[in-house]
Amino acid sequence: MPLVIKELETAAERIKNGVMPDPVTVREFLPWFRAERRGPVIVRNIRRTMDQAELTTDPDFEFTYIDNKVSLVPAGSTSSSVESQIDDPTHRIDLLESAHRKPIFVAPDSALSAATTLMLTRDYSQLPVMTGPRDVKGIINWKTISSRLSLGMPSDEVRNCMDTAQLIDIDASLFSAIDIIAEHSYVLVVAGDKSISGIVTASDLSQQFRQLAEPFMLTGEIENHVRIMIHGKFTSQELEEAQHPNDADQSVEGSSDLTLGAYVQLLSNPERWEKVGLAIDRRQFIEELDQVREIRNTVMHFDPEGLSASELATLQSFAGFLRNLRKMGAV
Repeated sequence: MPLVIKELETAAERIKNGVMPDPVTVREFLPWFRAERRGPVIVRNIRRTMDQAELTTDPDFEFTYIDNKVSLVPAGSTSSSVESQIDDPTHRIDLLESAHRKPIFVAPDSALSAATTLMLTRDYSQLPVMTGPRDVKGIINWKTISSRLSLGMPSDEVRNCMDTAQLIDIDASLFSAIDIIAEHSYVLVVAGDKSISGIVTASDLSQQFRQLAEPFMLTGEIENHVRIMIHGKFTSQELEEAQHPNDADQSVEGSSDLTLGAYVQLLSNPERWEKVGLAIDRRQFIEELDQVREIRNTVMHFDPEGLSASELATLQSFAGFLRNLRKMGAV
């Protein structure tokens, strides 16, 4: 089958001529396939196209940080096992942006006044104390500084206010980092070459989980709005007929037993749509609801990259639309 991605055609031609293509970041690689993120459907389509081109990436594009570089190589030529990564669904700290943001650090013999000024101007809660990218001596933060000062201990140099640094490997489970960060407010991330690749703080985790939580909350709100909209307006048989064939063995006692996909199927029927009693365009409503269904399938796969801006906007606008319908007493 002929290649349909220009960049893949170019890469395949260069490899055929014995010239390795220049590495690209995953973020640069995804737009080749008109994608912004790595949802399950997108990944499946990319793999299908790559198989047709007899190419793969090293490391695998699905499991590396989005701003890390990957190389286009002939299929089967890489020693990395995609199957082993797929079989190990652990969510790793490697996927967080902050794990790849080199931290600013100070030396042990730096003046404490210089370090605290840096912390104040950058709004840092802590600073690694290092003599090089691989040589961590400790950490200073406002707690270690104030405790030394309150005890009247020497505090003119950074070394006098250091505490033991908390380290974690970049391929460690994200959830193993949570306990460390909860206790110490940060963790330093150690890359494969033993250098410090980043620092993940409580603030980073808070932002990350908000990014993940908002889509969950919006899809849940939309489901609840639709559930209320159809409650008591359909017979049990009509609700059961809307189920996906794979769910046919599950009993349906009410609208709360249906999935978003079943709601789409139920309301796609013009006669059943009439029972809802909404004076809005059925086709447009179903189209929007089906988009939400597809996005929800992505949301259910934990993805530190989050949704694309357009996907999040779809959820926000449709949830707002349903709220307005309720405010107007339409449902």
